[in-house]
Amino acid sequence: QVQLVESGGGLVQPGGSLRLSCIVSGFTLRRYVMNWYRQVPGKQRELVASLSAGEFKNYADFVEGRFTISGDENTLYLQMNSLKPEDTAVYYCNSPRGTGDLWGQGTQVTVSS
Repeated sequence: QVQLVESGGGLVQPGGSLRLSCIVSGFTLRRYVMNWYRQVPGKQRELVASLSAGEFKNYADFVEGRFTISGDENTLYLQMNSLKPEDTAVYYCNSPRGTGDLWGQGTQVTVSS
């Protein structure tokens, strides 16, 4: 069964760090493009970072060097440092496919003092 399951979200103070994980099942992560998205209520889901072939990385401009995407055989990670209140969102793991994108259930990240 093909599945994406995120974890690692939580409440953190501004300037703090979190590491999100997305465990994939039913396929090998390195064979596909893998993305992290985030969404704030009332706004469109936005792309945060992408990983292709397990090594090629791209980031949204707002990341500004604070986040790092990485992956191993079956887990996608997003290391987030220097978190800001505006990073508060639900973060989703995604793998685009021609037959329909794969999405996880999301994990809430809240940055607040």
